[in-house]
Amino acid sequence: MSQFAINLLFVGASFALYIGIAIWARAGSTKDFYVAGGGVHPITNGMATAADWMSAASFISMAGLLASGGYANSTFLMGWTGGYVILAMLLAPYLRKFGKFTVPDFIGDRFYSNAARLVAVICLIVASITYVIGQMTGAGVAFSRFLEVSNTWGIWIAAFIVFLYAVFGGMKGITYTQVAQYIVLIIAYTIPAVFISLELTGNPIPGLGLFSTHTESGVPLLAKLDDVINALGFRDYTADVDNKLNMVLFTMSLMVGTAGLPHVIIRFFTVPKVADARWSAGWALVFIALLYLTAPAVGSMARLNLMTTVYPDMAGQVENYDEAANNPILYEDRPAWVRTWEETGLIQYEDKNNDGRIQVYNDSNEAFADTAAQRGWEGSELNVNNDILVLANPEIANLPGWVIGLIAAGGIAAALSTAAGLLLAISSAVSHDLIKTMINPRITEKGEMLAARISMAGAILLATYLGLNPPGFAAQTVALAFGIAGASLFPVLMMGIFSKRMNNVGAVAGMLSGLIATLLYIFTYLGWFFIPGTNTLANTPDNWILGISPLSFGAVGAMINFAVAFSVSSVTKAPPQEIQDLVESVRYPKGAGMAVDH
Repeated sequence: MSQFAINLLFVGASFALYIGIAIWARAGSTKDFYVAGGGVHPITNGMATAADWMSAASFISMAGLLASGGYANSTFLMGWTGGYVILAMLLAPYLRKFGKFTVPDFIGDRFYSNAARLVAVICLIVASITYVIGQMTGAGVAFSRFLEVSNTWGIWIAAFIVFLYAVFGGMKGITYTQVAQYIVLIIAYTIPAVFISLELTGNPIPGLGLFSTHTESGVPLLAKLDDVINALGFRDYTADVDNKLNMVLFTMSLMVGTAGLPHVIIRFFTVPKVADARWSAGWALVFIALLYLTAPAVGSMARLNLMTTVYPDMAGQVENYDEAANNPILYEDRPAWVRTWEETGLIQYEDKNNDGRIQVYNDSNEAFADTAAQRGWEGSELNVNNDILVLANPEIANLPGWVIGLIAAGGIAAALSTAAGLLLAISSAVSHDLIKTMINPRITEKGEMLAARISMAGAILLATYLGLNPPGFAAQTVALAFGIAGASLFPVLMMGIFSKRMNNVGAVAGMLSGLIATLLYIFTYLGWFFIPGTNTLANTPDNWILGISPLSFGAVGAMINFAVAFSVSSVTKAPPQEIQDLVESVRYPKGAGMAVDH
């Protein structure tokens, strides 16, 4: 059986499973559509939450970023994990106690203001749309390789599949689909990692293999990786970062952004009671850890595999790396996986010195320029998209065809599961918070369901368009979404739960200040509304204010939000007593019933 047939079998079977579950669990009411009826078991919800949260960025792009940036990109791992702990401890049980369907629902009622609700809807849509761009980008990468179609067609196929099971199933269908998707993605991620760890180190546990001995050379794996990339002009894989401020702010931005993600928060409204919300959070952390403890090993092993593919003599070397670097692989002898990924456009080769060989090195390192010139190199010749490394890893390591098919299904499952959750959050905000609550309170349940499905279909089309023109790699685009959520929604949720003095005027002013400041900073460097070529300044460190990257500005936006909200609230009228009593009751999460539409 050909590799394409194997891929088609795995991916097709997973699609049939997802669509079958959606038909079985089709939403019959708004409560089914928004919160899956409110009766999901904590373990089931924990697994669905893990799938919802571990997006294409986690599955596809994070290990790629770790592979290319090493320790410097470990901020993704620290920020996302730390943020989830904040969400589980400080937000989830209290919001579940409040018992609403959506995040804007909580904000609108807590701050007794439709203006606050409207601003929350805007913040939610902006953050979710930005996030879903990353999912569509990741899905496009996976589809283009494994179904052997263009990246554009890959994104359209992903949109169609999400439409089939998300629009009709709602939260009920999405929940059980995400359970299946988690099982697919975690198996797909760990099995290739185990194979590769065994091949490189002899250790079947990737996390331990990372700190084991490289079998072929007999030196520690990370030391081996440092030696290989040093010989090619790259800094140590384990090197520290120069800009500590940016690193700290980026980690904080991911943390507060994770805690403010609306599509994850609404998952905690699907369980019967507050205790179940806490247990769901705990189980989700366990399920997430299975992938996140493996990702650093996958990234480092992928980088080493890639380098020793181009420079095969380096694999067994201990000392003579300069000599090994002078014998890169001939382009005509490139392995099959390079040929396959070239067809997608995600690997590009240009023979700059016309020697028929492939040179990969750090051509931006001025200190390495003389060495490169002595070797006759005139520029790095192989451009590898970060987003392909996890997907290509089984092929790089010559693993069996069924493993490649499995990781195809897993990468696609990761993208689709989060995309569905985000689209549901957008749909709920439009149909429930905007139309039902603010525009037409008398709308029938049937009419609200129709509005929810139409708004989700519209969101899918918009996300597809933006996925075709993304502002960065999947994980980078997702980082922007986290920054937007962290700057706008996280502070108002925290203040809504823990500050009785916070009023509606302060909340609105804070949300707008955080959102606008963050968007202005991001658009300045990445283009207005992410339209290519419209950026005011080049996205380079010398143009950043105080060295703060657009990806890191969410933390600054959150600080602006907190500062403005508290300042405005302190000079305006205190909330009504019943609101203060409500805040007091929410802080003691006992006795909450089902999520209700009130």
